[in-house]
Amino acid sequence: MPKESPSSSVDSQPGPYAIVETCGQQFWLQADRYYDLDRLKAKVDEKVTLDNVLLINDGKKITLGKPYIKGATIKLKVLAHRRGPKIIVYKMRPKKKTRTKNGHRQELTRVLVESISIEGKSSSAKVETSKASSTKTSSTKAASAK
Repeated sequence: MPKESPSSSVDSQPGPYAIVETCGQQFWLQADRYYDLDRLKAKVDEKVTLDNVLLINDGKKITLGKPYIKGATIKLKVLAHRRGPKIIVYKMRPKKKTRTKNGHRQELTRVLVESISIEGKSSSAKVETSKASSTKTSSTKAASAK
């Protein structure tokens, strides 16, 4: 009987996720995780909303936009403004004694994904975990009362 590798399973991605277009790139975002995007014009602790949502998977169904999903938003909280790792660009022309060495550090903004919502219905992982923990605590209370 052949075993299925975990990477080939479709359900290996935990929780809801969205694919969003921002800063000229596409990002795979999940709720309650932080990501580094290109520098946003927002202050620290400010809320940012992304509207260019290409795909949302809420765990039950996948919603695909043409090209964007109408009414879908991703709410982000700006955690910090940072700089990426230094990249060295070294150019050398052989037999000409010409060399240039340049360094570059990309300006980044670290953001926390607070919620993924489509038409006002939030599919945040935080809501699902709080419901699961409340049912566990109620069942333990009932067991201890007996």
